[in-house]
Amino acid sequence: MSLALATAMLALIYGSEAYADSANQVHTFWNPIKFAKLVATCGVSIVIGGDRKDPSPECCEVLKQFDLQFLCLFMAPIVRKAIDVEKLIYAALKRDQSLKPGTDCGVFVLFVFLVSLAEVPVFRSRRELPGNMDVELGDRHGHSTNKEVEEVNDCPIEEVKYTVPITDDPSLPVLTFRTWLLGIVSCMLLAFVNEFFVYRQNQLYISTVCVQLVTLPIGRFMARVLPTKKHTVPLTNWTFSLNPGPFSLKEHVLITIFASAGAGGVYAINIIAIVKAFYHRGLNPFAALLLANTTQLLGYGWAGMFRKYLVDSSYMWWPGNLVQVSLFRALHEEEKRPKGGLTRLQFFFIVLICSFAYYIVPSFFFPYLSSISILCLFFKNSITMQQIGSGLKGLGILSFALDWNTVSGFLGNPLITPAFAVFNLMAGFALMVYVITPIAYWTNSFNAKKYPMFSSHVFDDQGMPYNTTRILDPQTFSINMAEYDSYSRINLAVMFAYTYGMGFAGLTAAIAHVALHHGKDIIELWKKTANQAHDKLGDVHTRIMKRNYKIVPQWWFYLIFGVVLVLSLFTCEGFGRQLQLPWWGLLLAMAMAFLFTLPIGVIAATTNMQPGLNIITELVIGYLYPGKPLANVVFKTYGYMSMSQALSFVADFKLGHYMKIPPRSMFWSQLVSTIIASTMHFATAWWLLSSIKNICDVEKLPADSPWTCPGDDVFYNASIIWGVVGPKRMFGSLGNYNQMNWFFLIGAVAPLPFWGLSKAFPNCEWLKYVNIPVFLAGAGSLMPARSVNFVMWGLVGFIFSWWVFNKRKNWWMKHNYILAAALDAGIAFMGVLTFLALGNFEIYGISWWGGVMDDYCPLAKCPTAPGIVVTGCPVIS
Repeated sequence: MSLALATAMLALIYGSEAYADSANQVHTFWNPIKFAKLVATCGVSIVIGGDRKDPSPECCEVLKQFDLQFLCLFMAPIVRKAIDVEKLIYAALKRDQSLKPGTDCGVFVLFVFLVSLAEVPVFRSRRELPGNMDVELGDRHGHSTNKEVEEVNDCPIEEVKYTVPITDDPSLPVLTFRTWLLGIVSCMLLAFVNEFFVYRQNQLYISTVCVQLVTLPIGRFMARVLPTKKHTVPLTNWTFSLNPGPFSLKEHVLITIFASAGAGGVYAINIIAIVKAFYHRGLNPFAALLLANTTQLLGYGWAGMFRKYLVDSSYMWWPGNLVQVSLFRALHEEEKRPKGGLTRLQFFFIVLICSFAYYIVPSFFFPYLSSISILCLFFKNSITMQQIGSGLKGLGILSFALDWNTVSGFLGNPLITPAFAVFNLMAGFALMVYVITPIAYWTNSFNAKKYPMFSSHVFDDQGMPYNTTRILDPQTFSINMAEYDSYSRINLAVMFAYTYGMGFAGLTAAIAHVALHHGKDIIELWKKTANQAHDKLGDVHTRIMKRNYKIVPQWWFYLIFGVVLVLSLFTCEGFGRQLQLPWWGLLLAMAMAFLFTLPIGVIAATTNMQPGLNIITELVIGYLYPGKPLANVVFKTYGYMSMSQALSFVADFKLGHYMKIPPRSMFWSQLVSTIIASTMHFATAWWLLSSIKNICDVEKLPADSPWTCPGDDVFYNASIIWGVVGPKRMFGSLGNYNQMNWFFLIGAVAPLPFWGLSKAFPNCEWLKYVNIPVFLAGAGSLMPARSVNFVMWGLVGFIFSWWVFNKRKNWWMKHNYILAAALDAGIAFMGVLTFLALGNFEIYGISWWGGVMDDYCPLAKCPTAPGIVVTGCPVIS
């Protein structure tokens, strides 16, 4: 079936009124356009030509999920050249549905999961319709064109077949002056802003969506105004132009690759933060810079070694990339301002200005709006009521916020999260906060009443904050066992302890979920991949790439790997071994990353689910090399991040594969952007950690200071648990929490009953949406996120992802994702501005009752066990 018909059917299917009832079948983490399969099932019943046929039983079964009333309403006139309208009406009548006659047909707006922000006409310009519908022409906006070879779309994955074009124009500009300028600026800006907000009470993450929206008009503006004159590089034959022609889709893709490197965090920065702000030790800045860069670049070696299997193979299809493909193609369609309405960009800037202007209220004038706890205002002397009502230190009953940063700061933007994910996450949160934590606390499980109900800190046996300095040898920066034995075991708040349990369960649940739901598919696809690895041609996309572009030589990857390996060894062994990790620890971390990259890459490439190695790496080094806090976190970072970065590079290579980006251009874009992003993250962190007095020290910071570092606080306490004390004295026979190991088994078993029920009752819709790994993620995501963050995130997610989506679908499709991007961008710009203009001079707000970033629940942190003495808390007799 042609790409034209596939695109048309997708547009029609996504317009269905019944799509509201089955939205979550499309909006899954691993398959953004799952219903593309409908095209293959029902296309023969509606395509022009031939006799009218009854829909097949298979087609009818699929169509039962949809309301066909929309068919004429959302059909562009050009669609009628490919689809027989009478056949559509006949198909509807066979399902006992009627269509409104005389509907004025037009262009349908198609939005796709997570980041789709654009209006998509159902066809691009074509030479012939319907006779040769697979031949796609380029246009003045830089769409791809292939004038030489007409390819057959033999891609074996239907979702890819109906989403990714099989045409290419190798003459389009790619690595232009515009690409370098906009890409580097975007990379640096996102790296600075996201790192800047990591240290604040309410974190913020700016995704690449803002860059994709903003750089498109800027790129087109540059194409109109920059001179086209060619320049020659001195002493070479190289020539370049500031303006090689219209701003192309390929330039836009590479700019986004640059931006995505900046948007992603640098895990090693957490190590720098805890050393400087929590352990209060010196760290060589060059060692810190090398650590940040080598941990990000080491994955290039694995990416190069496995790209033959994870990129070139058509069976490794990386479902998440299809969203980006759809978005890029959509954004490069020309948009006209509707009469009496706004374009996407106009709406974006209006919301951005409003968000920017409002954020000065909760960030400076009225910080109390970030967490309002009603019960604490009425029960000022009750520990129990404040524990129940506090949104920051308790269960969060009747707590809320009027600050968008509270909504999206820790859990991401709820407007771009599908309803099924919202429900699973919130169900996990409810189980953890409203069932497990209260029962465990009020039954005094693990001596819970000696400690706060909610806290990410560690405590001694007397309920006091654990004196880490006492058990650390100041010379070797390792555990002093004599002091540890004479002092106390590590104790956790009961919620924090169960959060680790949920993390253990989440690891095994992800593996079990993938095995049960996708195991057969993964095995089958891997067998086909292994066979295809010997095929020099591959599918249509591989043939086009090999025909039109030079591949990246394998020795490029080996060279980078060798250089980064040497630098990594120097980072660990040099500088007086400040980082504590010996050479054999680095090699072991690399070996673990290497062994897991391919199997986890296969899982990610086929299901869009990626289990992490952070818990496994912490366990391994914790048992092998206990008592060394920095060795533990450095080992975890090299082992966990090198694999994670490798898969990120591979996924980007696959996106370039789909978008027909020259592989060498992708290689240089990824390499340069990674180095720039790592350096910018490091520079921002070092500047903040060196310039803000008492940063991350809540006890010494002003009451209205936002620089509380909630994420690094959790990372610091994890370094004590896994590094200083070690898993054997924490979760093993010598610790207080060995029962938490049962959660590994619980996680492995939990997906089984729901999988069995979904097989036994295939028509039970809600069972299809139960996702145990996502559920456990909600249960285990507390700290640094708090109850008020979950409550507001869930409320907003329910309103937009379910209610607005179902009740006001047209508005949702046109405005939802633009609204999400603009709200985040507005508070980012205002947050940076207020710091530079005020916070840089230690001016954080106005001194009045509402000028404190607190929910006025001071007793919520108090223990309730008799005889425990804590400053600011009543002593229970």
